[in-house]
Amino acid sequence: MLYQLSYRGTALWISTTERRCKTESHRGKSGLTACETDYIGGASHTVTNGLRMQVVIHAGAHTTDEDRLIKCLASNRDLLSEHGTHVPSTTRYRKLLRDMLHAAADTGLSANAREVAHDAIIEDDTADRIILSNHGFFGTPRMAASGGVLYSAADRRMAAFHQIFAGDQIELCLAIRNPASFLPAMFKDAPQTSMEDYLNGVAPTAIRWSELIARLRHVFPEMPITVWCNEDTPIIWGQIIREISGLDPNTEFKGEFALLFEIMSKPGLARFRSYMRAHPGMTEAQKRRVIVAFLDKFAEETAIEEELDVPGWTEDLIDRLTELYDEDIFEIQRIPGINIISP
Repeated sequence: MLYQLSYRGTALWISTTERRCKTESHRGKSGLTACETDYIGGASHTVTNGLRMQVVIHAGAHTTDEDRLIKCLASNRDLLSEHGTHVPSTTRYRKLLRDMLHAAADTGLSANAREVAHDAIIEDDTADRIILSNHGFFGTPRMAASGGVLYSAADRRMAAFHQIFAGDQIELCLAIRNPASFLPAMFKDAPQTSMEDYLNGVAPTAIRWSELIARLRHVFPEMPITVWCNEDTPIIWGQIIREISGLDPNTEFKGEFALLFEIMSKPGLARFRSYMRAHPGMTEAQKRRVIVAFLDKFAEETAIEEELDVPGWTEDLIDRLTELYDEDIFEIQRIPGINIISP
């Protein structure tokens, strides 16, 4: 079976020989000690070294943007610097933060963790906002859904981030993906030999992104959380980049339509570029309508299809997972204080 993005919302489509079937797309406690919960739940922290910064944590999820987001931000580093946003090289922090996250879980962090992190990561002393991105912040693909809970270590990892950047304002950004395609992608790297074992006997229909978001919101009630559906990314890419980087809604940047170039035919791209040049100054909503119209006509099916093959999974199950995913998005929208970027 092949799945295909529809680009109109969050639905995926399974392509079969005879027809297309509309598809797509609570358990677990916080896992924190009372001490950790009390530490994070405090209203404020004392900044002992340097100024309070906005620290944006982009934690994936896995198989959503394949580092396209951080590469786009890096290509606009000078522009973002002018607006007070620093995009450090991933080589400056990915290994460092991985080691610090492991240390937080094993032996605890030193009192000068924030100073060590700031000194190693921040190159621009004038910045008041930094963006850190790694789809492995919440764990490996093996940990992404093992035991039937999405990223069971996420709240503990976020607790560690609040210790590492104590006194800074931490924001979380996360793309979610239909479990119908997300679970098979994670299972590929799992040591288990069956999806049932990987999920510890939990039915795939019980997997909920809203459980993860609600868990994080409960432990970190004041932390800004921004969520979007990976299936919508080609349409909302501009807003994602602007909101994460703190750019004004009308600010242009390099790569605003980069995702379209990967999935649209060459004739379609030529016509799209021509249309955009002829209609400058469009609002975000107007741009989205144009993008949807061009994708409907010029999207390359071979570029947006991926084989989906899980032993024992049927089209009916995938249909059901998609329906539940759509319902789950509404549940996330009901969680207080969650910023959802949608078409």
